[in-house]
Amino acid sequence: MYVVTVDFVIKPTHLADFLPAMMENAKTSLEVEPECTYFDVCQSESKSNHIFLYEIYNSEKAFQDHLASEHFKQFSKTVENWVESKAVNIFNRC
Repeated sequence: MYVVTVDFVIKPTHLADFLPAMMENAKTSLEVEPECTYFDVCQSESKSNHIFLYEIYNSEKAFQDHLASEHFKQFSKTVENWVESKAVNIFNRC
């Protein structure tokens, strides 16, 4: 399994817009991407503008397909100016 984690820091003025967009992206990924098996969105209790994603795909190709999907491209374009920082990490599930 191919595991992707993403740490976002969102500009505080855009947090109220970012969260619904992120939840919709996660929901759509799970609904239309058969090889996206898990997509969890977490928000820090102490820093509400820190969002953590935990995603599981069947393969690296499945993740690349996710990145190429229209819904992901639209999401990325929508939120690009709302994001203060973003760090992506890749893992292989043991």
